[in-house]
Amino acid sequence: MGRLGTETAFEVLARARALEAKGRHIVHLEIGEPDFDTPKSVTAAGVAAIERGETHYTPSAGVIELREAIAQYLSRARGLSIDASQVIVAPGAKPIMFYAILALIDHGDEAIFPDPGFPIYASMINFAGGTPISLPLREKNDFVPDVDELRRLVTPKTKLIILNSPHNPTGGLLSKEAVREIARIARENDIWVLSDEIYAELIYEGTHHSIAREEGMAERTIILDGFSKTFAMTGWRLGYGSFPRPLVEPVTKLVTNSVSCTATFTQRAGIVAISQRPPEVDQMIAAFRKRRDAIVAGLNSIDGVTCRTPSGAFYVFPNITGLGLGDAKTVADRVLQEAGVACLAGTAFGANGEGHLRLSYANSLENLDLAVQRIDEWSRSARPAAARA
Repeated sequence: MGRLGTETAFEVLARARALEAKGRHIVHLEIGEPDFDTPKSVTAAGVAAIERGETHYTPSAGVIELREAIAQYLSRARGLSIDASQVIVAPGAKPIMFYAILALIDHGDEAIFPDPGFPIYASMINFAGGTPISLPLREKNDFVPDVDELRRLVTPKTKLIILNSPHNPTGGLLSKEAVREIARIARENDIWVLSDEIYAELIYEGTHHSIAREEGMAERTIILDGFSKTFAMTGWRLGYGSFPRPLVEPVTKLVTNSVSCTATFTQRAGIVAISQRPPEVDQMIAAFRKRRDAIVAGLNSIDGVTCRTPSGAFYVFPNITGLGLGDAKTVADRVLQEAGVACLAGTAFGANGEGHLRLSYANSLENLDLAVQRIDEWSRSARPAAARA
């Protein structure tokens, strides 16, 4: 248990709620959750399934109709040749990460993960007894990994490379060229790849390139995806993985041994979401684009803050070193306590996140403007007079 990490967003949320209970008004930019409701047609499908009595166990890997719909979607949207038998459904996308790492990592194995990156990557590698190897993502490279640096990190013990594009927390997007080079490294060194594509539909510039499309990669790549972000279904807990055939049976056993199966009515709702793509999805993405542009412009107007424009997801990762107000955690704590804006320190996503904050722009334009205003006013009052001069 001591090897398990955590997800700081939920800790900050709890602290923000405690301040609200005391009468403070807090702008919530800490949680990576769309602020939109689940599309009505999707909700209706879930309700109808409950009313039909679809509240019983299903096969551990999921109902075949959803698995087929997912396989068809991956073919249609990602250009992948996936059979429904390779798809495993889970209560959320995070369990797929959990299962894949448990299935692949033994004591002594090494797994390379992006840093900064989703904190559960390193947590689960540690939990499985492996050694997490940090792949730095640097602002000067637009938070895209240096392929030569990745190559130097590979050793005979390297069992797994984790990719995330579009990327949490930076919004960075892997180019086709970078994906191709990473695939070459994986093939040459016989390494598995866990490709976290949960934000693949939330792209504003550029194109998503799945590494599973590269030569020789379908048989060594696990695709991780889900419904939480694209379809605003965080509370429904519905995710999935596409696995190379040798992993399907053992990972299905992990599902059986842990959660048994995913709720039937949730899966029925998922079929409608992924098959019909309700119009609310594109409306949500258009809103995120406007919000992204607004918060990037607002942050860049603050003296001492610089912010790159993310290509995807719904996060910004501003550099706050110019404020001269301490490390990232100190600034994030003070912004919450003194400015009433809940956000995360970049170091919540790894040591290479130092000097940055992560703000989710899954909030209204009004609240984003208010957050920028509060941070600006706070920074002006908090910085020493000499620094302001």
